[in-house]
Amino acid sequence: MSNNRRPAYLSIAIIAAVIIVMTAAVIMWFKPDRTSMALAQPASNVLGDEAEGSLSAALAAGQMLPTTATQSQSLFVTGLERLPRSLKGTQIDGEIIIDEKKQLVVTEGLRRLFDYFLSALGEEDETVIFARVESYIRHHTPEPAASQAVAIFGKYVAYLKALPEIEKRYGNLQLQATKSGELDLSAVTQQKQDVANLRQQYFDKSTITAFFGAGDGYDDYSIEMVRINQNTQMSDVQKQAARQDYVSRLPDSTTKTNIMQQANLGELITRTEQMKARGATPEALYNMRRELVGAPAAERLAQVDQEDASFDQRFTQYETQKNRLLSQGVDAAQAQIQINQLEQQLFDDAERKRLDGYAALQQQKVVSAP
Repeated sequence: MSNNRRPAYLSIAIIAAVIIVMTAAVIMWFKPDRTSMALAQPASNVLGDEAEGSLSAALAAGQMLPTTATQSQSLFVTGLERLPRSLKGTQIDGEIIIDEKKQLVVTEGLRRLFDYFLSALGEEDETVIFARVESYIRHHTPEPAASQAVAIFGKYVAYLKALPEIEKRYGNLQLQATKSGELDLSAVTQQKQDVANLRQQYFDKSTITAFFGAGDGYDDYSIEMVRINQNTQMSDVQKQAARQDYVSRLPDSTTKTNIMQQANLGELITRTEQMKARGATPEALYNMRRELVGAPAAERLAQVDQEDASFDQRFTQYETQKNRLLSQGVDAAQAQIQINQLEQQLFDDAERKRLDGYAALQQQKVVSAP
């Protein structure tokens, strides 16, 4: 199922080091429901995610007490009655899959379903959320799958509540990375192992793979990219070769496909900046992009280039006429009226919202220019 209020995912350990250490490389992974540039690529996680981190913190602050089926049914029938404000008007994210024997098939979508309802923590009492989830599961799922899903939800909640203890032991890795300029990968790896050990206390192997497998694959990739980048014994060429070798050895999967697309995006950004700095023609840019990301994306990027060039041209015209008005000593109120009219003539509603930020960016470029 799709969702327009899906919990966002973000790094809890490596992202600061990535910003500091990797100035030219992009190592964030992409999720299928996000877009980047004009490529419609998926968006990123590095070591853990916000759904896991923020929910665990919220749950640790109180005790979510499992309800009985009778108690759940006294509060809800479908689990969708009286939704909290943050969930109203949204589509339920996640899935409940069963096999031909009505046994539960655990998927990553089941975890997304749990996270969808748990995202209302703070708006609803913990026991209410537990009752809501149990009612939803039992209303939409036959036995024995329903009871299996409810049991896993209870374990998932307990797991999330245990996570903060691990985070406390390792402290703020982002702050440590910021101070040293490099990430302590041994600490990150040990923390990751401790989280893996914690998961084994609550879930069987198949559930761990379904719930966390994809994220772990991205984590391992991101850690390895940082490890390669922090290797002072390797040249840039050797580092690039090591990155490509690591990706080539990954098993074929959606994770590998997304990582390869992201690697192409990183190279695309770098090569685009280099070619534009050399004054490359639109045709040359198109050919390079087509090679990296395919013709449809290359065509969209070419369209973006045209739109950016048009905006730049109109912005230059706008700045020139605005400065002329301000230099003529016209009454300030009258000058502002004319400037507003000029903005409406040259830009649409969305573009006018960009003007202040774009002007500041252009000024920053002038100040920082050698």
